[in-house]
Amino acid sequence: MFRRGYGGVELLLVLWGLDLSMPCPRHCICYTSPSTVSCQAHNFHEVPEGIPAQSERVFLQNNKIQRLLRGHFSPTTTMLWLYSNNLSYIQPSTFHGFDRLEELDLGDNRHLKAVASDTFMGLGWLHALHLYHCGLISLPPGIFAGLHNLQYLYLQDNQLEFLEDDLFIDLLNLSHLFLHGNRLWSLRQNTFRGLGVLDRLLLHQNRIQWVDRQAFHDLRRLTMLYLFNNSITELSGGTLMQLPALEYLRLNDNPWECDCKALSLWDWLQRFRGSTSTLICVSPPELAGKDMKKVKKEELPSCLSNEGHRRGNSGGEMEHGDSLNHLNRHRIHHNHHQRPYMPHGDQYSLPSPSPLPRPPKGSRKNCTRRGRKGKGGLNEVQVLQEGDEKDYSPDGGKYDMSASSRRRNKCIPRTSVGPPSGVQRANNTGSHAAAFIPCLSSALFLSIYFVILR
Repeated sequence: MFRRGYGGVELLLVLWGLDLSMPCPRHCICYTSPSTVSCQAHNFHEVPEGIPAQSERVFLQNNKIQRLLRGHFSPTTTMLWLYSNNLSYIQPSTFHGFDRLEELDLGDNRHLKAVASDTFMGLGWLHALHLYHCGLISLPPGIFAGLHNLQYLYLQDNQLEFLEDDLFIDLLNLSHLFLHGNRLWSLRQNTFRGLGVLDRLLLHQNRIQWVDRQAFHDLRRLTMLYLFNNSITELSGGTLMQLPALEYLRLNDNPWECDCKALSLWDWLQRFRGSTSTLICVSPPELAGKDMKKVKKEELPSCLSNEGHRRGNSGGEMEHGDSLNHLNRHRIHHNHHQRPYMPHGDQYSLPSPSPLPRPPKGSRKNCTRRGRKGKGGLNEVQVLQEGDEKDYSPDGGKYDMSASSRRRNKCIPRTSVGPPSGVQRANNTGSHAAAFIPCLSSALFLSIYFVILR
């Protein structure tokens, strides 16, 4: 009645619903309720012929099938298992018209390498798609287009290095996305756009070094995020603030730099009430080996000096998740070019590079006549004298008054320099004339006196 070699499981399947009148491929088991063809583990090198046209479930796993072509299966199929074969090619039209297909398992076909962008076109009723351990190097844009009912997507253990923007944008009902065990090195702003109902995102065991601050902006219902065993050195707390439903977070086995870049993440971890892993610091040396969550805020290097810049952001967050180190570098660059500090003036509201008042129209600066008033008021020298103003660098030292750093349009008081000895000044003629007048008067008086005596 039955062929030799049937296993116990297959015998039970036969007893449960085998229709002896139903045609069935050689070495396979066919049964009804629902209509099923079971051909697993028979070393098939190609899809066996004679699969009933009305088959709903087809099990061909654990064989050596190399190609899938159009016509191998019936559009009435709802479940198709082809995992653990030797697939290297799938004809793009193989599944066209399979509008009843709910689960497609193509996993563990390590020679597949690539799949055409229209391979899954029209599978609008598909709930689960398995593409794990297939040697996939890339995923073409539009490969998941129209899969509005997909809930489970298995892409783990491939060789993916990059994910196109909006690759998952049509997966409106996706709840589980498995991407662990790949070679991803970055998460971009629109990598996960459109995944509004995603519940679990597994990204561990990749090579992720960089996470865009808006990478998770659409994942409002995500409860589980795994990022452990990557190469992440910093992660903005603002990035994680976009995940209000998060309950489980794993960030262990990353080379965390616990300097001021980690402040926003440290702040977020102090407020998070879900489950987290350890975050072991690798730098700076004084914090190496410590759990970031247990480090005190004042232990994070260079953070106290930046406190004023962080007060404007809630909970110490840097706006948009910017790196604190980046802002520090910008601040140093800015201070190098900033205006001198003025103790008696408002250094924050200067209308021009010069801290001195501008002369009114029609008047000109006079840097040579000290103490003289111009039409609009005191000149620059008088302002400096009366205000007793001094220039200081940001570090408290005197400001360098060299030609390269001197404030524009500022008049510098000149020191009078005398002529060399033996050289008369050109303006001394007036003083000689003044001394000659008394002598002339005396001579005239004596002349008149002698005339009278005669």
